[in-house]
Amino acid sequence: MRTLLDRQKLAQLADGSPSLQVRIDRLDRAIGLLVDHADAIADALREDFGHRSIQGSLVTDVAASIEPLKHAKRHVRRWMRREPRKVSPAALALLGARAWIDYQPKGVVGIMSPWNFPFNLTFAPLAGVLAAGNRAMIKPSEFTPRSSALMQRMIATAFDETELAVVTGDAEVGAAFSALPFDHLLFTGATSVARHVMRAAAANLVPVTLELGGKSPAIVGRDADLTLAAKRLMFGKTLNAGQVCVAPDYALLPRDRVDAFVDACRDATRAMFPRVSGNPDYTAIVNDRHRARLRGYLDDARAKGAKVLPLHDDVPEPSDGRMAPVAVLGANDTMDVMRDEIFGPILPVLPYDGIDEAVAYVNARPRPLSLYYFGDDAREQARVLGDIVAGGVTVNDTIMHLTMDDLPFGGVGPSGMGAYHGVDGFRTFSHARPVYRQSRLDVTAMLRPPYGKTIQRLLAFKLRR
Repeated sequence: MRTLLDRQKLAQLADGSPSLQVRIDRLDRAIGLLVDHADAIADALREDFGHRSIQGSLVTDVAASIEPLKHAKRHVRRWMRREPRKVSPAALALLGARAWIDYQPKGVVGIMSPWNFPFNLTFAPLAGVLAAGNRAMIKPSEFTPRSSALMQRMIATAFDETELAVVTGDAEVGAAFSALPFDHLLFTGATSVARHVMRAAAANLVPVTLELGGKSPAIVGRDADLTLAAKRLMFGKTLNAGQVCVAPDYALLPRDRVDAFVDACRDATRAMFPRVSGNPDYTAIVNDRHRARLRGYLDDARAKGAKVLPLHDDVPEPSDGRMAPVAVLGANDTMDVMRDEIFGPILPVLPYDGIDEAVAYVNARPRPLSLYYFGDDAREQARVLGDIVAGGVTVNDTIMHLTMDDLPFGGVGPSGMGAYHGVDGFRTFSHARPVYRQSRLDVTAMLRPPYGKTIQRLLAFKLRR
C-alpha cells in the first residue's frame, strides 16, 4: 500500500494540477463503471447480505452514486474558478493590489468505505475527490467481500492504479491503511472505529473527514399527520433493513399519541411489505454477528421491563436472515437499545409531555448525525431546529437531506466531522490557497525599519476604537 501511495503522489507531482478536461474524463469513467456494472453490483450486494433488494441496491448504490458524479461534472468548471477576495485596507486595491483564493488539489485521498452501502459511500465522495483534481486509494469493508472484489475489478478496468486504486483486506489491512501518510483521509463507519482511525492519521498529521452515526431522533409534533409520518418514518427505518447511518434511531411522540403512532407504523410496514419472509424487497441483516447483536438488544430490553411490539405479523425463521420490524415501548437509558446505535429494524418509541421535554432529551445525549421533525407548527419547528445541534435535518420526512447534491453531508462531534457532497465536497478535498499580489508601488516601505514619524502616525490611526 505504501508503494502504491508513493506512486500516486509522484504521479500527482509530475502531472501537476489536472485540467478541467482531465477531471471531467475521470468523472465520466466513474459514471460509466456504475452504469455498465449496475446488475453486477446489485448481485454482489445480494450475495454479501444473504439477500438484499435488487431494486433497492439499484436505487441506493447505483443511481444515487451516479447523480453526485453527474452533479460534479456539471459544476466543476465553476467550482475551479479563482475566487476574488477584497483587499484590505481598500486603498491598496486602488493602487493595484489583488487578493484571491485558488482551489488546489490536496493530492492523494484515502477513502475507507463501510459495508452497508459500499458503492454509494465510495463513489459519492469520489465525485468531490475527482472534481477537486485528486487521486485516491480506496479500502472497502471486509464485511462485503464480493462487493469489494467487484469494486476492485471494476476500477482496474477504467483507471490506472496511479489515478485510482482499490485495496482489499481485513481489519489489520484497514488499520495499516489508516496509518498511511495521505493528503486527506475520509472514513465512514462506526464512532468506536473512528477513534482509532483518527489516532492513526494524527501520527502523520493527515486531515480527516469522519462520517459516523449515532442515535438520530425523530420528533413527531402534536399536529403531525400520524399516518403520513409513520409511512415516511418506516420507509427510513426499513430501507436496507435499517442498516443506514441516517436511519431514524428512535421516535419521540406526545404521550397520548404513542399507541396510535405504533398502530400507524404497523399499517405502514404491512403496506410496504405484505410479507417479510422471502420478500425480495426486504433486505436481510448482513451477517450472523449483527443478527445476534439485534436480538440481544431485544432480549435485554424485555429483561429490563420494556415491551417489544411486532410491526408485522410475519416473523421470518432465523435461517431467512431477515428481521421483521418491531417497536420498543418503555425503553430507558439502562437498555442497550438506547445506548448503542441500532442499525437495524428496531424502533424505540418514547413519550414526551411537551416539546421542551423532547428537545431536552435529545440535547442530553451526543449530537446525532441526523434529526427528523414531523409537524406543521412553525413555532415548534423553529424550536426544534434552533435548539438541537445535529449533522443534518429533514423536516416531514426521513433521509432525504442526504440525497440533496447541493447540501453538505456530515456529522458534528461524535457523529462526525467535516462534510462532503456538491461544492462542499470539492472544497473539503481541495486546499483553499490564499494569494495576495502586491501593488507595483512600494506601499510597504513605511513598515520597514528604520522607524520614524510615518509609522507613528500610522499606529496612531490604527490603535483606536
